[in-house]
Amino acid sequence: MRLYEFRERCLIGIVSDTHGQLFAGVFNSIKNTDLIIHAGDIGGADILADLKKISAVVAVRGNMDGGPWAKDLPAAKLIRVAGVRIYVLHNAYMLDIEPNSANIGVVVSGHTHRPSIQKKNGVLFLNPGSASQPRYGGPASFALLDIHNNYIAPRIITIAD
Repeated sequence: MRLYEFRERCLIGIVSDTHGQLFAGVFNSIKNTDLIIHAGDIGGADILADLKKISAVVAVRGNMDGGPWAKDLPAAKLIRVAGVRIYVLHNAYMLDIEPNSANIGVVVSGHTHRPSIQKKNGVLFLNPGSASQPRYGGPASFALLDIHNNYIAPRIITIAD
């Protein structure tokens, strides 16, 4: 697993479960981010290409991501942003490491289409929900994560599109 390093302060846009579609509201809201994380079930290379027009992109493969375009996407990725280690995978139930003992500050996942922010044993678990196919009567959503001097501020943003 490669470790990626980004700047001292970073605003991250986090999306998941786009399944080949992204609402315009998401693009407008993440256009000033330093980094975009896609936590899987992308739905096609065109989604990644569109996101890369906005910012650097870190993406993992979801259970619905098949075909030649997805073969090089990893199942999980570890990055370091402004000194904080972030572990990205699609399904948090498939977490194969102990984040606290691995000095991971944030675990980003998707899969459930349900946004959530939880802290467990000092580790932030962040699921942005689905940016295109919400479930359980909720709206489409994504997350913003602001990291500066080990200060981690997550926000869930809902989209009405």
